[in-house]
Amino acid sequence: MKRLQEILVIVILMTGLITQTMASWQNNAANYYRTSSNSQTGITEQQAITIAQRHFNGRVLAINHSDNTYRIKILSKQGTVHIILINATDGSVLSTH
Repeated sequence: MKRLQEILVIVILMTGLITQTMASWQNNAANYYRTSSNSQTGITEQQAITIAQRHFNGRVLAINHSDNTYRIKILSKQGTVHIILINATDGSVLSTH
């Protein structure tokens, strides 16, 4: 009976280790694809959000990336929705409204 308990503990530990390793691989793969897709654009989504929040402080509702432009929607603490367009290549603000 003691041997069976030892085997069970080993199986549980190995299952946890395998699960943790797989999660790490998935995270690394996601970071690789996100980084490689953004390397052409110049700035990351997080950098675009930081730039947008310098103009309008608030909660980010959405971010879209297309045609070398980030479109960021921010909800201010006053309840106003602002849309900021940021050049994905150099980080310049194209428009705010």
